[in-house]
Amino acid sequence: MGKPTGFKETHRELPSRRPVELRVLDWDEIYLEFPEDKLRAQGARCMDCGIPFCHNGCPLGNIIPEWNDLVYKNRWHDALEMLFKTNNFPEFTGRVCPAPCEEACVLNINEKPVTIKLIEQNIIDHAYAHGWIKPNPPEKRTGKKVAIIGSGPAGLACAAQLNKAGHWVTVFERADRIGGLLMYGIPNFKLDKKVVDRRIKLMEAEGIKFQANANVGFNVKVDDLRRDFDAIILCGGATQPRDLNVPGRELSGIYPAMTYLTQQNKRNLGDGVESEQVIDARDKHVIILGGGDTGADCLGTAVRQGCKSVKQFELLPRPPESRTNEMPWPYWPMIFRTSSAHEEANTLAGSEIRDFAINTKSFSGANGAVNKLHAVRLEWGKGADGRYQMKEVAGSEFTLDCDLCLLAMGFVHPEHAGPIDQLGLKKDARGNVVVDQKYMSSLDGVFAAGDMRRGQSLIVWAISEGRCAANGVDQYLMGYSELPYLKLF
Repeated sequence: MGKPTGFKETHRELPSRRPVELRVLDWDEIYLEFPEDKLRAQGARCMDCGIPFCHNGCPLGNIIPEWNDLVYKNRWHDALEMLFKTNNFPEFTGRVCPAPCEEACVLNINEKPVTIKLIEQNIIDHAYAHGWIKPNPPEKRTGKKVAIIGSGPAGLACAAQLNKAGHWVTVFERADRIGGLLMYGIPNFKLDKKVVDRRIKLMEAEGIKFQANANVGFNVKVDDLRRDFDAIILCGGATQPRDLNVPGRELSGIYPAMTYLTQQNKRNLGDGVESEQVIDARDKHVIILGGGDTGADCLGTAVRQGCKSVKQFELLPRPPESRTNEMPWPYWPMIFRTSSAHEEANTLAGSEIRDFAINTKSFSGANGAVNKLHAVRLEWGKGADGRYQMKEVAGSEFTLDCDLCLLAMGFVHPEHAGPIDQLGLKKDARGNVVVDQKYMSSLDGVFAAGDMRRGQSLIVWAISEGRCAANGVDQYLMGYSELPYLKLF
């Protein structure tokens, strides 16, 4: 490395967030710019560790030490080329990836890890600012036509790779805008939609076609795609939300998280939602069920909408503050984390708004609308089989005001109605599409990748899945492939 003692001389530092009282008044991204000299110093913290476990921690296999060192040496263009070897969309992962690479950083054994995610984002933002990112269409076309269903990170990555290989790619998206989860599932304060639009326009200039409002299996027939394209790749998300089957669930005011987030993203984009029931947290007591990233996104959204109060409940116990023997380095640790949204809600409420080991028993209301949530506290312990089991704490029942409840409990599997059922594709026990080592489903010429294959996961996993599926499709069409492939099975 360029500075072997960098990790001893420089402490980990991240950009400052805008003050809570100001940032909750808008939907802009929350971080301030980070000075270039400080960023380069952060790059110098990357150790000459011998075995860079960050490679394995990243589902894309990013060549992290090399571009950290190149940034430190002020070789930004070389760093960009190194970054693009493994990642099609660092402007997305640099903003919203939880950075499993950092948890696997060797420095993280007994110090704070290298700011890998921050450096990644700044490499691509630096490149855009200097005009280095330009359309790069393939020199030759194979004449093969590929249909990709779903324009989220898996579909976009698959499209980008297959376009590089010279195939004609058309991406079908059932929503009215391209981007899938990137466009409608993630709030603007984490990912500005201008960043997504910029990448889509670049891909269009490279020859990729996008069709919005194209709901394959319904207003676009699967049989037509089978006839008109040489291969089909299913890259839809795990969009079937996990529901809560308790008394009172039928009351209005209880919604899946993604319904809520999508609607606010549409409003931020200037689109009307008059045809839908408007979901707004203003002056309401809001309770979010689910302690993950989606729940935090709902939290930041409810705060910006002006909720009267907000609580976030998690069924599982409160995670530990640091690693335990059950989650050793370099694996991803399930520890207690505080996101920017939690910081905002806690600051405004003057106390911690999260609670753990809570089980919702029922809802009640008036005139068909929810106004109360009834819950009980839980104890968790290992049973005779060694598995954790929950038990209700006697006498711990409680009731809270609840005018709006958001279900952020994850997703069970992709929606089966449409291409999966119409093509009769084989599914696994969890309801995901079964594929072989080349990502082909049980039907010849039909492939699947991303959440549709592996279940609900991270954006960085979706991009990796899309890249690997592209290799399989390219082999199917041409008999060989020079596209990169990471063995993820």
